[in-house]
Amino acid sequence: MIIGVPREVKDNETRVGLVPSGVSALVEAGHEVIVQTRAGTGSSIPDEEYMEAGAHISATPNEVWSASDMIVKVKEPQPSEYAHLRPGLILFTYLHLAPLPELTQVLLDRRVTSIAYETIREADNSLPLLTPMSEVAGKMSVQVGAQYLEAPNGGRGILLGGIPGVRPANVVILGGGVVGHNAAKVALGLGANVTIIDRNLNRLRELEDIYNGQVTTLASNTFAVRDSVRQADLVIGAVLIPGASAPKVVRRDMISLMKRGAVMVDVAIDQGGCFETSRPTTHTDPIYFVDGVLHYCVSNMPAAVPHTSTLGLTNATFPYVLELANKGFARACEENPALREGVNTYQGQVTYPAVAESQNRSWKELEAVL
Repeated sequence: MIIGVPREVKDNETRVGLVPSGVSALVEAGHEVIVQTRAGTGSSIPDEEYMEAGAHISATPNEVWSASDMIVKVKEPQPSEYAHLRPGLILFTYLHLAPLPELTQVLLDRRVTSIAYETIREADNSLPLLTPMSEVAGKMSVQVGAQYLEAPNGGRGILLGGIPGVRPANVVILGGGVVGHNAAKVALGLGANVTIIDRNLNRLRELEDIYNGQVTTLASNTFAVRDSVRQADLVIGAVLIPGASAPKVVRRDMISLMKRGAVMVDVAIDQGGCFETSRPTTHTDPIYFVDGVLHYCVSNMPAAVPHTSTLGLTNATFPYVLELANKGFARACEENPALREGVNTYQGQVTYPAVAESQNRSWKELEAVL
């Protein structure tokens, strides 16, 4: 198989889909790897390291896309990349299609076989390719929130951990999964008052045990969310329904009740965001205000720390890349149920129900069209 690694084109997306060790393993297995020049520069990986690992370096994205059987990326194709999509191409990347009907339609029209990192699910219900970036985004959400709480950046002028005689900040985390757990660890480490809201009572019990009573846990309902965000200095949206649009947990009317200069970081923005006032932003233009409340909704947060993120991501994705290359798409999906869960489109059909439901489309089981 020929595997292509294009340079990412999304705003300030500095991660790369494959590292030299992965190239070396693929070449040793008899495959060919084409890497676009400077694809790894943002992650501190020069072309020379890819060449030493056995990759061919291509000068243009068209050479990578047109010659490859499988494209391994980090983020969903941008409009400038749509022309490269073609029937039979395997696209392996983060897709987050639920809030992207236009991209979904392009993938269907071009009959692309698209496999989404975020919907690959193991037998224990874990999401192994989403987890490392959720860990990064969870930890970053508190760092980012602390930065924007500073007055020169538009915030209330609050030090997250306070000082003796001055209260620390109130941090409210919506969702107790991987993102929420990692956000709580950092917020507690900085000395903030932390509240975690989740609808899963068993998860709240686990978090109570993990943090030994250092966090406040609340069952999710409209009253609890409204009351908590009204008192919050920093709100972190960490809600996830795999593959589906995120529910709007914080409603528009709740924003007007919040403190002026409070900060909201919506980590769920890839799936449409869990604040009603959320809209995607970029690293170039990361924030906006609604009713005096600062919103940070960057849809590729981990790209700000590409060295950590690229290594963490490729540690998780590479075994699946190698399996697809060695076995081919059909056999790999037949033998690996987790990989099968990752297929979002195939032969012009949506094959992941949550995407179809979010966009009011029909869908088919992969087995029915494979």
